[in-house]
This record gives sequence, structure tokens and C-alpha cells, in this order.
Amino acid sequence: MSSQDSDTAAGVLMGLFLSLGIGGLALLAASLVFDGFVEGAFDGVLDGLFDGWLSLPVVAGFVSMLGFTGAIVLGSTGLGPGAAAAAGAVAGAGTGWLAWRLSRALLGDCSAFAPHQNDLLGSTGTVVTAIPADGYGEVLLRLAGQAVKYAARADAPLARGAEVWVTTAPSPTSVTVRAVER
Repeated sequence: MSSQDSDTAAGVLMGLFLSLGIGGLALLAASLVFDGFVEGAFDGVLDGLFDGWLSLPVVAGFVSMLGFTGAIVLGSTGLGPGAAAAAGAVAGAGTGWLAWRLSRALLGDCSAFAPHQNDLLGSTGTVVTAIPADGYGEVLLRLAGQAVKYAARADAPLARGAEVWVTTAPSPTSVTVRAVER
């Protein structure tokens, strides 16, 4: 093989490695929009065998690190394409593992909690549909900063616009109230 053929082959391999690296970065950018697509495409086929290892950020991290590390090893050492691919695969596996761990840590963050019906106890609201003595009306309450309408019962009839106090929450969609006395 001539020197010119060797340089051409090395240029092609360098281009291949750099294409993998750039393609991995493009895949990482696409993962911001399409994450879960790859896992969804194999849904049920693998039955949790890889458990997140086929997510787009993990695959993108592996491919881009394989390409860029392979290009660096190929361009800066005389080890050849086999060693460049091996070094890239090791670096890609490490980056994929790091992306998997980071995504697990972010998905496992349970600092926020969902509001529960018991969070309504003691809150005040306004009657929006009059509450009869023997039936349901509607009240507007605030739950986690959001205005939410609930079915409401009361011991005594309450007119529209009356200010009420929640005494119990027998179900997720209903409350028992009493009039606020001032």
C-alpha cells in the first residue's frame, strides 16, 4: 500500500470517527425532543432487560464519545483503527453509564409531592353554587396555588358567595364545609 493510499484510508477513518461523534451530538440534541422513543419502539420486546440503557441520551453519549475518542486516538497516536475503536468503545461505555446514572438520579428526585385531599382541611373558599341543607353545592378552593371547584355539603344551607371553611374531605372531589363566622 502506498503512502498516499495509507493517508487516504486514515482520512476516511478519521472522517468516520468524527461523523460518529457529530452524529452522537445530534442524537443528544434530538433526545431533548424525542426521549423515550427508542425505549417505546422496543416496548414489550425486551421486557425491561436493559432498563433505560436504550434511552436516547445513553445511546447518544456512547456514540459521540466512541467517535470523538476514536478520532483523538487515531490522530494523536500510531496505534491504528482497531485500538482507536477499542478506546472509543471503552470511553463510550463510560459516558453511556454516566448518562444512565444521571438520568436515574434526575428521575428519582421526589422532592415535590402531589397535593392530597387532606391538604384541603382548614382551608377557606367561596360558595359558587348554593349549598342546600340536604344536598350538594359547589365551592371554589385553592389547592397548591390552583383554584379548584369541589362538590360541597354543609350542615346548614349556604348562599352563593358565602365564605366557607373546609372541615372534612370525604372524597377527592367533595368536601364538607361550614360558614366562616365573623
